[in-house]
Amino acid sequence: MASPRQDDGRRVTGRDVARRAGVSQATVSLVLGGKGEGRVSARTAEAVTAAAQALGYRPNLAARSLRLGRTRTALLVVPVLGSDFFARVHTGAAAVAAEHDFGVVLYPSPEGTGPAPDPFGSSRTALDGVIASSMAPEALAALREAGLPLVMLDSDPAAPDAAATVNLDIADGMRQTVAHLTGLGHRRLAHLAAAVDSWTFRERARALSGALTGTGAALLRTERTALAVPEACAAATRALTAPGPRPTALVCDDDLVAAGACKAARRLGLRVPEDVSVTGFDDLTLATALEPELTTVRLPAEEFGAAGMRALLAGLSPAHGPAPGGAALPVTLVPRGSTGPAPA
Repeated sequence: MASPRQDDGRRVTGRDVARRAGVSQATVSLVLGGKGEGRVSARTAEAVTAAAQALGYRPNLAARSLRLGRTRTALLVVPVLGSDFFARVHTGAAAVAAEHDFGVVLYPSPEGTGPAPDPFGSSRTALDGVIASSMAPEALAALREAGLPLVMLDSDPAAPDAAATVNLDIADGMRQTVAHLTGLGHRRLAHLAAAVDSWTFRERARALSGALTGTGAALLRTERTALAVPEACAAATRALTAPGPRPTALVCDDDLVAAGACKAARRLGLRVPEDVSVTGFDDLTLATALEPELTTVRLPAEEFGAAGMRALLAGLSPAHGPAPGGAALPVTLVPRGSTGPAPA
């Protein structure tokens, strides 16, 4: 959008506002910068605001950032861009940032959960803070060394150097999954576990094991897989064809993995859910594109990103409001057609 202009084509400036209101530029800066209370009379403040509105004046945020030594920009680091989960995390973070005249730069770590090099060479001067989603803290060494405030999402609460950690209740999501399956009579489960060394996937495995205790159900085997349909299809095939009793339910760490599991079942001549039930995690758009639709754990991605941005802003200045509470954001199991009663 073009900046407001005077009749002579010049950009509207604070000096123009001051001239129209009959005050000094310093007074305009105080009022429009939100620092006039107690220093500028209410009548003068009203005159400045009216003049700014009449001229269509908007502050030059870039110039103000230079004066403050800040760029009003946060970096959101994610393991991968090709996921609508992380797209929704960005949407939530960007919405909160916009309310505070901040921008959000989305940056994928080129090695997934591996090291994320400083994308600007001198991040201390290019950024005000970093939000990192679903990544190991050690992967952010280059950014941490810049001394920037760091908020970790979906990460170990004991992560060193993080100003704050915002988490989803991943463990409860897995407990809800187990309760759903055992309620349907399933006693033989297999886990298609993400072959990714990060807190969130370790937490899923721990929660699954703990939730099975005392239920009479057993985890027959765990097959590790990349977060991709072909690899997940191969892992599910191994789980369903291994010697011994066949699992009646496949618990998957991710919806892409669950899609691969459904594909493997079809190739083996098995029906979902009559012969084998399948559950996912994330509730991606893919979950309702499958047939039958996927039973999965819904994660509030936009709320998650928003909470991360609020935590970063609270760390930068108390004026941005309090940081979100320490409780993990709740998640919800969404039962659909991919799960049914255990086969006799």
